[in-house]
Amino acid sequence: MTASEIRQQFLDFFASKGHQIVPSAPIVIKNDPTLMFTNAGMNQFKDYFLGNKVPAHTRVVDTQKCLRVSGKHNDLEEVGIDTYHHTMFEMLGNWSFGDYFKKEAIAWSWELLTEIYKIPKDLLYVTVFEGDAGDNLPKDEEAYNFWKEHIAEDRILLGNKKDNFWEMGDTGPCGPCSEIHVDCRPEAERKAVDGKSLVNADHPQVIEIWNNVFMQFNRLKDRSLEPLPAKHVDTGMGLERLVRVMQGKTSNYDTDLFMGTIHSTESLTGKKYTGTDEKKDVAFRVIADHIRAISFTIADGQLPSNTGAGYVIRRILRRAVRYYFSFLDQKKPLLHELVPVLAAQFSHVFPELQQQVDFVKKVVFEEENNFLRTLESGIRRIEDFIQHAATKTVDGQTAFELYDTYGFPYDLTSLIAAENSFAVDQKGFDEAMQQQKDRSRAATELDMGDWVVLDENAGSTFIGYEQLEGTTKLLKYRTVKAKGKEQYQLVLGQTPFYAESGGQVGDTGTLHFGDEIIHITDTKKENNLTIHFADKLPAQPTATVKAAVAKEKRRDTTRHHSATHLLHAALRQVLGTHVAQKGSLVNADNLRFDFSHFAKVTDEELAQIETIINTKIRENIPVVIKELPKEEAMQLGAMALFGEKYGDVVRVVIMDPAYSVELCGGTHIGATGELGQFKFVSEGAVAAGVRRVEAVTGAQAEAYINEQLQQLKDIKAALKNPKEPVKTVETLLQDKSSLEKQVEALELEKIKQLAATLRDQAEVINGVNFLGQVVNVSNAEGLKQLSFLLKNDIPDHVLLFVANIGGKASVALTIDEKLVAAKGWEAPKVIKEHIAPLIKGGGGGQKTFATAGGQNTDKLDQVIPAVKNILQ
Repeated sequence: MTASEIRQQFLDFFASKGHQIVPSAPIVIKNDPTLMFTNAGMNQFKDYFLGNKVPAHTRVVDTQKCLRVSGKHNDLEEVGIDTYHHTMFEMLGNWSFGDYFKKEAIAWSWELLTEIYKIPKDLLYVTVFEGDAGDNLPKDEEAYNFWKEHIAEDRILLGNKKDNFWEMGDTGPCGPCSEIHVDCRPEAERKAVDGKSLVNADHPQVIEIWNNVFMQFNRLKDRSLEPLPAKHVDTGMGLERLVRVMQGKTSNYDTDLFMGTIHSTESLTGKKYTGTDEKKDVAFRVIADHIRAISFTIADGQLPSNTGAGYVIRRILRRAVRYYFSFLDQKKPLLHELVPVLAAQFSHVFPELQQQVDFVKKVVFEEENNFLRTLESGIRRIEDFIQHAATKTVDGQTAFELYDTYGFPYDLTSLIAAENSFAVDQKGFDEAMQQQKDRSRAATELDMGDWVVLDENAGSTFIGYEQLEGTTKLLKYRTVKAKGKEQYQLVLGQTPFYAESGGQVGDTGTLHFGDEIIHITDTKKENNLTIHFADKLPAQPTATVKAAVAKEKRRDTTRHHSATHLLHAALRQVLGTHVAQKGSLVNADNLRFDFSHFAKVTDEELAQIETIINTKIRENIPVVIKELPKEEAMQLGAMALFGEKYGDVVRVVIMDPAYSVELCGGTHIGATGELGQFKFVSEGAVAAGVRRVEAVTGAQAEAYINEQLQQLKDIKAALKNPKEPVKTVETLLQDKSSLEKQVEALELEKIKQLAATLRDQAEVINGVNFLGQVVNVSNAEGLKQLSFLLKNDIPDHVLLFVANIGGKASVALTIDEKLVAAKGWEAPKVIKEHIAPLIKGGGGGQKTFATAGGQNTDKLDQVIPAVKNILQ
């Protein structure tokens, strides 16, 4: 029976009992401050339980998408490690809102499992709440007595508050519950050990399959309980576990719910899910689980981000990336390729993913791509640290470096450290983070002097839209110290200098106080004041001032600003009307434009956008600027920027009413032809859902294109001017790859030959076959390969290989599984206590295999005797 058939049979069964089949609620919760995600089937019915809303049906049945990765219900770190925990899972549920209660819920759950699904009764156990004195709650005698009608009393077990009192969260509806557990062990094991002793004992084959929650109370913030207005039934049965039982599997991941994704992952990576390679198998399970949580959550409206629910999704995605990067040798984005597989699989039950498959795929790809850029170098950094550490702690400064330089969240560093039996100095990390904040704060502190006012009554006026020069006077000035330097701020009566605003940088230029020239290095706004930053104060501050803007810089800046309007319109035309400006920086050298978009803009899309903009430039469209009442401007279709404050009268910049109409206070060209040419320079991500492009126009575009052409000429010259330089480069890369493979093959052959010479050199020490050798290999991987080649040929072995690799000590220690079990020897412990001190380093690994590295090669010859002493 397939998972789809099992799911449908559940729905049909309860429909036959008078239940209305209802759709799953979104996995993302938007109107409940107590939850980020739907973590149980009852979430969407919470108002019914509280009596806040009258249900349309008193009996319903559904399959609900759930996510448990934060707060009380946090299964994330278990996922993939075992065979039955999940992040996103389906909760099959039947519900009674003030209708039937314990008797019917118990009878129907038993009927469905034993008569419809035909699970043998002798495999099932049930649990009932034993009571809790702290909450003044008695044993659930009612449920206990109803169960006696269906199952032998010795299979009814009492459970504590942790296992048999269900609570949605810290507050909210709750009540005693009665679970059904199934014993999936082979018959011989069931006869040897009574299944009741394994219920709720985290046994991987004795698992909870159904939970009947009898919703009677509401948990208040002070932890007290109050009765609900009516009694309800909230049942849940994890589809993943049910399918595992029905299909006779020992793991949820071996069912058809996950194997399609696992098979696709095998095809994409070239690796196999064998069930015997622990690290690879965990990676396959992590991927198969996490892609479901990621895809369905994005489809329901939650994009990955750095905060809140978005951070949870980003964390899940990055965990999956780290597993395939580390254990499946996959260095390119993988997860996005699985989205269509998942969408097709669930199209009949959760069609929202299929309807948005391209969107979700792009979001996932973008997140993967961004993380992979820093993951490889960051992992190399932390692995190198662990290999050479003198202690088993990642210090706070290193953890902060991984965060600040490589984008590693603290919890990812903690996870990698824990896998290597290392701790992380969180206090040191927090201190390093605070120090950075303090430095940033100090860098922005200003020591401002008082204003020296020359004319209290005069106001300041901007004349820079029409004029780049003007005669004016100095109204006031002050001295400012910033970053150890002294600057001067001047306010003029009227000014042609544009103050930084709307992404356009402030003007520079000169002030002429008679023969004295004051250089203006920047212009900014402070409330309604235009502040001119000067390199010195005038000797005669009351003299008449000639203010002159640096014309060439203003002209180039203006071109780039006008280009952002053409760009904004073209982005919306090509990518979609969801595009909105999120920030910009416009100066004389280039423009930078941030906008909302869910994925990387492809080269093809960039080319299309460029073509549209350059066509508008060649059309030489007049740039019309009007000041209009805001309402009238909006009726024209003018785009306003989020976060901007506009007055009753606004400035509207129009470049073809059918193409670009925006509210803008910046300076602009007279016609689009003045831009000359538009050329993209770069495209990238700023944050989840926000992209950034950089571009140039005019003379800067010409210079950029000429520079690129010159580079191409230089490359062709270096390649002896081939007719097809691209093919020549491709051939060179292929040759390089081929040579690298040859080197790898030669290295492997060298290792094999070395293994052959060492195979018969083991000495017997107290019944242990010990082989310890100083060997000549080129890298630490060679030690590992040598160990793995020999361990199957030498029984009861302890293999120890040491090498001087690039002036650093490297050690690999392998201990037979039988010796680990019989004598308690563990490779990481031996390395820590007996080897690491000699080589002044550290290491770790599995009980049967561990490696170490250190700075001291002088005592490498003492490593082998140190281990021999243990055996003797």
